[in-house]
Amino acid sequence: MIPIGITTAGHWVLQGNDADRLSIHDGVLPSVDRNAPEVALNVDPTAADLMIHQPNQLPESLGRVDVVFPVLHGPWGEDGTIQGLLEMAGVPYVGSGVLGSALAMDKGFMKAIFEQAGLAVTPYEVITDAQWRLDREASLLRVRNLCEVVFVKPARAGSSNGITKVCDPGLLEAAIEAARIHDPKVIVEAAILDAREIECGVIVDGAPKASRCAEIIVRSGHEFYDFEAKYLDDSAELVVPADLSPGLESQVQALAIRAFESLACEGLARVDFFVTGAGEVVVNEINTMPGFTPISMFPRMWAASGLDYPALIDHLVRDALKRGTGLR
Repeated sequence: MIPIGITTAGHWVLQGNDADRLSIHDGVLPSVDRNAPEVALNVDPTAADLMIHQPNQLPESLGRVDVVFPVLHGPWGEDGTIQGLLEMAGVPYVGSGVLGSALAMDKGFMKAIFEQAGLAVTPYEVITDAQWRLDREASLLRVRNLCEVVFVKPARAGSSNGITKVCDPGLLEAAIEAARIHDPKVIVEAAILDAREIECGVIVDGAPKASRCAEIIVRSGHEFYDFEAKYLDDSAELVVPADLSPGLESQVQALAIRAFESLACEGLARVDFFVTGAGEVVVNEINTMPGFTPISMFPRMWAASGLDYPALIDHLVRDALKRGTGLR
């Protein structure tokens, strides 16, 4: 195993195999050593080796790459970009391919495909960069007609960055501008105020297979499961497995697989739902590379389903090797 870190400037750097340094403590990944030697992937599929670049030395091969586990969130890592690079190099990788990754990263296209597949989604409006710049008032009018309470989100960002819950129409413009800091394309979704937040994991074992479900319960101090609730404090309770009737859990699992298949996902994903007070199951979104520390929701759902953390990682790597690259 060769751990590679990516700096904020986009440089790939060798991280070494120090087990203590790479250990995950309290669900936090180790920081990237920016001063480490730089590496680059040779995209020639006849070679597909990892090259190390050190000052005043010729590049040296570290050997052919057998498989990549891209534990990356957000643009460049989860949107089909690095998946395309690995496809060019002929290197198998864990997770969805270029198409599934790109569709799942864009909340507007994702919801449109969910609707086409017959899945229930919250009412929404997409505001492109051009629409906002050329006719801001028309965009504001569209989203004001959605619902009294809405969520304003960057269309292609992760980890709840840039999300604002808006209860006052007069604050919509500021919320959209805040989302545009992260992405010029914005999605505005009607809020479901009485809903439970339910999640379900999917892996491929010949065919897509769903895990036991889990529930996120956000305590007081946070209006929704935002960045701080996810990463900076303990204000969210993760209940695994969720307290659902067998029939409702089976329904969520079946819908998770439908959502996974509708976007041409591969390998793994976590599908997030709202379950309303009336019992309606609404698909919120899908995450093609969910949090993967031992205390993250995705591994915990699979542990509750009988697949522990080491076995889960082994399964995903074997699936990637079996799937390979190219058209499939």
